[in-house]
Amino acid sequence: MGLTFREMSQVLAAWGGWLIDGYTSIAYLLVAVDMSKIFFPTNLGYLSLILTLLPVTFGAVARSVGSLVLGNFLGDRIGRKTLLTISILGFTLFSASKGLIPSYSEIGIVAPVLLYVILFIEGLFAGAEYGGGAALAMESVPAEKREPVGAFMQSGYGTGYFLIVFVDLMLTGLFGATNFAAYGWRYLFFTALIPGVLTFVIRFFSKETKVFRKMREEKEIVKSPAASMFRDSHVKLIYGLMITTGLLFINTATFSFYPILGGADFLNLGSGLLDALLLINFVSLIGVWSGGYLARKNRSRRLPMLVFSLVFSIPTAAFVILGYSSNILVFALVFSVQAFVEAMIFSALPAFLAETFSKKYRSTAVGLVYNGGAIFGGTAIVLLTAPAKIINLKLLWIIELYAASILLIAGLLLSRSYEKHQGDVIDL
Repeated sequence: MGLTFREMSQVLAAWGGWLIDGYTSIAYLLVAVDMSKIFFPTNLGYLSLILTLLPVTFGAVARSVGSLVLGNFLGDRIGRKTLLTISILGFTLFSASKGLIPSYSEIGIVAPVLLYVILFIEGLFAGAEYGGGAALAMESVPAEKREPVGAFMQSGYGTGYFLIVFVDLMLTGLFGATNFAAYGWRYLFFTALIPGVLTFVIRFFSKETKVFRKMREEKEIVKSPAASMFRDSHVKLIYGLMITTGLLFINTATFSFYPILGGADFLNLGSGLLDALLLINFVSLIGVWSGGYLARKNRSRRLPMLVFSLVFSIPTAAFVILGYSSNILVFALVFSVQAFVEAMIFSALPAFLAETFSKKYRSTAVGLVYNGGAIFGGTAIVLLTAPAKIINLKLLWIIELYAASILLIAGLLLSRSYEKHQGDVIDL
């Protein structure tokens, strides 16, 4: 990407947050079935899985609150670096602490209550990651490098996904399937401490962006960034939320749903599922990097996202019909193609959102738009699994993906009048 050492350290500081997010989010989904049998009464049956997956949506609300509060009081008033240094510490510690919660058989109803409380607090810190990270990285690099850098940052989530699946494979082999389901899954959460500590160190020694330092020197920091954001950019917020809601619903209904779909309650792909997920996420990394490369010379951040969205949405039904298979090879290949195209949409998102909002409330606005979109976007798994016993899952999946695609594309089309070109918003 041709970055200086300082720029690269700032980009890596932001990238680490996406990695931790992918690592911990997918860890939870990989062991959701095991956790449902440990934190809820055994007589609940399928309902216990729904209750275990419900916090995926619950956590999105916490993330929105965290992005608004921490972005307002830290990211846009004290600094991007300070925000990210504090957020990664809390995010990592609470992510790992899920492995310490006693079972339902040990403490009764307190067990699921503790799980929900920890997930909410974890979500508060996680909510600051996207807005702070996007501001830090996009303000640290020249305009012509923002799309490749943004694609690299977005690939952090897929990298975390890839790593946690690999770690899951190793721990399952180490403990054996039975012992892993009983207690070995706890170590999966403990391993989050390793990338978390490394990211904390990088952030601690990284520098604040020139944009924010200049704001501080020229006394441009506003007293209430959130108030300014709602006053000046309420229409942009609406269009931005349409885009992220549609995109994150798609993402949750694909990447996050693959582990559930391939599990015992649906396709029952067995141990081959983890191998398939490794392939799917490796291909998705190539997809997001390819998207950043293809979009790098386009002055519009919105147009590449629109094109990639159309390429993803048109063959949606074919992806579902062909990929919904108990043949592990077919499952892996079809959803690898789907993942490749979907990942391309995300490549331009950091630059698009960062350039949409003023530097005075960039951390707050970008974080709120991204995490606000996850509130409904995060319901995808529950909206797919809850009615799956009474409605044809393939049909339901196709309908929900097309509905989300329409919302995404509508948001991109409507935001045209507010589109900013390279350098128009972020002055370096």
